[in-house]
Amino acid sequence: MPVVHAIPQRFENLPNFPYSPRFIEIGGMRVHYVDEGQGETILCLHGEPTWAFLYRKMIPLFVGAGKRAVAPDFIGFGRSDKFTEIEDYSFRLHYETIESFIEKLDPREITLVCHDWGGLIGLTVVAQHPDRFYRLVIMNTGLPTGEEKMPEGFMAWRSFALRQTDMIASIVVRKACATGKNLPAEVLAAYDAPFPDLQHKAGMHAFPGLVPISTDMAGAAEMKEARRRLAGWTKPALVLFSDGDPVTRGGDRFFRHLIPSTREQPEITIQGAGHFLQEDKGEEVAQHILDFLNRTSVRSSRHKEAAL
Repeated sequence: MPVVHAIPQRFENLPNFPYSPRFIEIGGMRVHYVDEGQGETILCLHGEPTWAFLYRKMIPLFVGAGKRAVAPDFIGFGRSDKFTEIEDYSFRLHYETIESFIEKLDPREITLVCHDWGGLIGLTVVAQHPDRFYRLVIMNTGLPTGEEKMPEGFMAWRSFALRQTDMIASIVVRKACATGKNLPAEVLAAYDAPFPDLQHKAGMHAFPGLVPISTDMAGAAEMKEARRRLAGWTKPALVLFSDGDPVTRGGDRFFRHLIPSTREQPEITIQGAGHFLQEDKGEEVAQHILDFLNRTSVRSSRHKEAAL
């Protein structure tokens, strides 16, 4: 399985992203992550075709509020190592990477902030390791099992993506953002930084075809089990979708119905944002998350348990 590494020079002078790269080895692959601040851990998982840069508007607010912000890049994305062949990517690879990443860093009482594929993988990890997590923040994502008809918006995206022979990350981001026409050239270049050629793009080309649209696809059974377990989740959970994402439209209602504790939180929709709500309204999203953390502090929860 041939592997290529990120090219450091392509990540120089990234706008509003001054963080020193950190790496951890998982399964012989170098996985990059941002790790800033101290305090409660907020684990931020990106999706297709982005990387930790997507969270650049949110990390400073988390750190400024006394939290620890951790944002890894999936294998095949960002500064992480990349297999050069599409067939080397799988649901199991990404699941085991995040599972091992959490085991190696060993944070506790994690607040998971997940988006897109970050939700498909992250929520499945949560379901198998609930004791490591205290809160969930679920944004523009899903838990597809192949049992229901997928949204037309997703199927249109999937069809488009699978036709591409040389996908360009910045074009995908720009078209899926409400603010896409106004994104500066240096921001678009940062989204393209991990992908200088086709060898570096195999992971990006693989993701759309890995979403389970039938029950026999890899990951379908694991996400069905995740649904079953999350239906009994009683710790804090916040659903935070945007109003302008046809790909995940309706997912907010699904998660509010599935996870009991989401109904204890306000129903918030980020207005004027597309699929990449972190790019369109990152500061607003971060503030909603911090408000959620303040409403559901680990310390106050412990006091309630002690009183019982």
